[in-house]
Amino acid sequence: QVQLVESGGGLVQAGGSLRISCVASGRRYSSVAMGWFRQAPGKEREFVATINWSGGSTYYADSVKGRLTISRDNAKNTVYLQMNSLKPEDTAVYYCAARDSANINVVGSQYPYWGQGTQVTVSS
Repeated sequence: QVQLVESGGGLVQAGGSLRISCVASGRRYSSVAMGWFRQAPGKEREFVATINWSGGSTYYADSVKGRLTISRDNAKNTVYLQMNSLKPEDTAVYYCAARDSANINVVGSQYPYWGQGTQVTVSS
């Protein structure tokens, strides 16, 4: 079992930066892949980024590539999403998720554990 708690969301102007965090509890955290997903009002949840158990492999949605960076610190049981050059279309609730596998995946249904989400709002 893995429990996840996100933090760090807020309001930022377009072009600005924000870092959101996800603290995990549970003995399996350091051995599983993690992901970030987001859901904007009136839209379906979408994949943002994923990182494998060691941090050595990452993958991003095309819409965020080059602007958002996923990383993890297994000593702190924490995964981060550094968001730069933010756009109004990045506005969404961002969810942290954990797999039962060490390998990355872009499909939300492959993540059995989810946090409660943190709101990120980018003003134009």
